[in-house]
Amino acid sequence: MIVELGAFALVLGLALSIAQAATLALARMRRSAALAGAGEGMALGAFLSLAVAFVALVWAFVVSDFSVANVAENSHTAKPLLYRIAGAWGSHEGSILLWCLALTGYGAAVAGLGRHLPADLKASALAVQGLLGAVFLAYTVFASNPFLRLDPGPVEGRSLNPLLQDPALALHPPFLYAGYVGLSVVFSFAVAALIEGRVDAAWARWVRPWTLAAWSLLTLGITLGAFWAYYELGWGGWWFWDPVENASFMPWLVATALLHSAIVTEKRGALPGWTVFLALAAFSFSMLGAFLVRSGVLTSVHAFAVDPERGVLLLIILGIMAGGGFALFTWRAPSLTPGGVFAPISRESALVLNNILLAAATATVLLGTLFPLIREAATGEAISVGPPYFNLTFTPLMAILLLLLPVGPLLAWKRGDALGAAQRLWAAAGLALAVALAVFALSEPKKAFGAMGMGLGAWLIAGAVAELAERGRAFRVPAAETFRRLANLPRGAWGMTLAHIGLGVFVLGACYETGWKAESAQAVPIGGRIQVAGYELTLLDVHGVEGPNYEAERGRLEARKDGRLVCTPTPERRLYLPGGQTTTEVAICHEGPSHLYVVLGERRAAAGAPVWLVRAYWNPLALLIFLGPAIMALGGAVSLSDRRLRLGVGRKAEAPA
Repeated sequence: MIVELGAFALVLGLALSIAQAATLALARMRRSAALAGAGEGMALGAFLSLAVAFVALVWAFVVSDFSVANVAENSHTAKPLLYRIAGAWGSHEGSILLWCLALTGYGAAVAGLGRHLPADLKASALAVQGLLGAVFLAYTVFASNPFLRLDPGPVEGRSLNPLLQDPALALHPPFLYAGYVGLSVVFSFAVAALIEGRVDAAWARWVRPWTLAAWSLLTLGITLGAFWAYYELGWGGWWFWDPVENASFMPWLVATALLHSAIVTEKRGALPGWTVFLALAAFSFSMLGAFLVRSGVLTSVHAFAVDPERGVLLLIILGIMAGGGFALFTWRAPSLTPGGVFAPISRESALVLNNILLAAATATVLLGTLFPLIREAATGEAISVGPPYFNLTFTPLMAILLLLLPVGPLLAWKRGDALGAAQRLWAAAGLALAVALAVFALSEPKKAFGAMGMGLGAWLIAGAVAELAERGRAFRVPAAETFRRLANLPRGAWGMTLAHIGLGVFVLGACYETGWKAESAQAVPIGGRIQVAGYELTLLDVHGVEGPNYEAERGRLEARKDGRLVCTPTPERRLYLPGGQTTTEVAICHEGPSHLYVVLGERRAAAGAPVWLVRAYWNPLALLIFLGPAIMALGGAVSLSDRRLRLGVGRKAEAPA
């Protein structure tokens, strides 16, 4: 009965989304407040319907209702409760339902929180949001329905991919989708602004909170995915330029560019066309990611499905929605005013350069992701594009961007003083140079590029602090006055500082871990030893353990350095009985922010006693890789809490009346 209720709620959500789009479009044409109110109510109703449908699907997984095809394919009674719940969004059908829940949820949020928006713009934006919801819900109902029944249902299910049975990955999709789909609101505002012919400073400020929320959630989602890959896959790394990783990274890059471009449009009225273009592109890249992950064109541990037919439908949706948005942009772009004029040395110019570099970086990732697919489709020859390509193309662009990043906030609007900005950053530059020289002198082996990367991370952190000190006029006024100024700074300023510091922390961790990581692999018997980066690991024993839905070999090792016992890692090699799949469970010893990372491989036959393949990695400062993005997301949340950002535009919009 609950499953049927969920199926009914899903269809009801589709009907309400269609009605929402039609009613609000009619409300805009007739300028009818009554119709607009009805359309907003339909947006809320569509979200509530999808919430009921999603809860019904989760319930089917929790109670192991194997008469539902989706549950039978992706769950098992032996699975722990957390992973039975996560199974609801661990499949193609469930993930699309989660996407639709987020899509209608954002529509309801705009309806409820957009009280200060101009009526025409709000109606147009919600009509577009309703149209997006209707398209994706139609795809869900007719091509990817999670409530299809089996008759008769099996006694037991096939279980979820063991690699996805992990706490980080249970949380990864909800955060990622909240970020992905959050960009749909930006897309809807962009289309609405083009329809209304209104892309101005007020519009940019309406867009910023939604972009910031989506960017922060997407940052957390990507970080959780990277953390899962780091400790679950047993490869010793955290980012592999996997096409599915790139699919989530490209919307993040475009959203980052949009955040900075919107500031220029808001503060100076400049770059309106470019800002609305980025708003369209951000969600278009999200839809491209949905196609890549669910079409079957990619083979990846992250992919949800291998189904070309449904992939074609997603490609059609991408073509219609993104193509329609950009066609409207092409029609309206000539009528957009160019906005304010600014000098080559100014804060506007710094933000424009920031956008150029981010756009170029996105283009390199897009080329590296799609070129192998295009090449294989054209010639039948399978090729791969890996880290060497991205290191040669993406990394230099980002290095230039990060080098210039602290300078922009210290330049004045319209016409800046480059020499003055340089004078304010001399201490930060000196600190960055000292860090780079110290790392190069003290680290073995000597790596110039790694040391430069560490200096760049220090430069970002020190530059953010220098900008904060400039706002507080540190060392130029009494300390009490400096603290008073800092305490009165808007939360948006603190959020920006935190985001830039978090980026610097990430760069420190990524550069040092990449440059000075060490690894060792060796087949060892009980009592055997393996060495890595000055650590000596001894395999004490390997014994069997039983989990709720797996059997495992658990190794127990002793890690020592200079005779000191550091830790006793216990990595596992698991066999999941329902599906017969084997996975590894990594053991990580924390040495401050650095990790000693140990993987137990397969048992091998040898003369005499058996041996096990043991792989050990020394990942220095690896914790900073994940801490940095967390600080960035916190910065986004702090900025989002700024009342001026959330309510200031509404007051401006009301002022003319």
